[in-house]
Amino acid sequence: MNPFLPFVETLRSATRNARGIAFAGGSQPGGQGPAVLLFSPHPDDECITGLLPLRLMRECGYRIINVPVTFGSDTARRQARLAELRAACNWLGWETHVADETLAPLDAPRIGAALLRFQPAFIFLPHALDWNSTHLRVHQSVMEALASMPPGFSCRVVETEFWGAMDDPNVMVEGDAATIADLVAATALHTGEVARNPYHLHLPAWMQDNVRRGTERIGGQGSASPSFDFATLYRIRSWENAALIPFLPSGVFLPANASPSVLA
Repeated sequence: MNPFLPFVETLRSATRNARGIAFAGGSQPGGQGPAVLLFSPHPDDECITGLLPLRLMRECGYRIINVPVTFGSDTARRQARLAELRAACNWLGWETHVADETLAPLDAPRIGAALLRFQPAFIFLPHALDWNSTHLRVHQSVMEALASMPPGFSCRVVETEFWGAMDDPNVMVEGDAATIADLVAATALHTGEVARNPYHLHLPAWMQDNVRRGTERIGGQGSASPSFDFATLYRIRSWENAALIPFLPSGVFLPANASPSVLA
């Protein structure tokens, strides 16, 4: 008998059984420190790529504010997606900043207004090659908004990936099982979306694959893998003097027992 068969069958069984889990949500306390803005292409992207923001809040006290840039192409679903988004963010202890009450997609000037209003220490946005057309537009709009900021504006710029992998991430952030479970639960609160595709149940497996891929992408070919079970990959740079500049001398593997304050 193949000794790995029980391992594979257990994964399959656990994923199938989890489809029947009902989750009503709730609320958790948020942070009161410097602002972190998540420019999310769609409701649910904040949860999928939200490991580092969640750790920044829980371990360093940052105030996490999700800015949904669009509510999807289905206009009939926009109000429902807003309600789902608020439920997901409440569960994580995050705020939701709806910049346009019509729920129309945000452009660079309104993204810029959010930057000026909150003066964030960190911003999160998709990287420039994240495949999905909305993700690509959000990247472009946020970069245009940054370029319009007054002299002296600075922040950490954190690029995320989901649809298209980055060739050059520079940070791998580990999440422990409880933190990953919170992100899965938050994603599950986007009920209309996961009803058609239960992608929340594949989030842990995606994070496991991030460890495989990120080990050598960040550490170099032939690097030994860190003892992470789950991780998310990011590319972090600084916006200073109207330009993106590096600030990490080399790639960083951030374990669950180390503070993300080293990225500030």
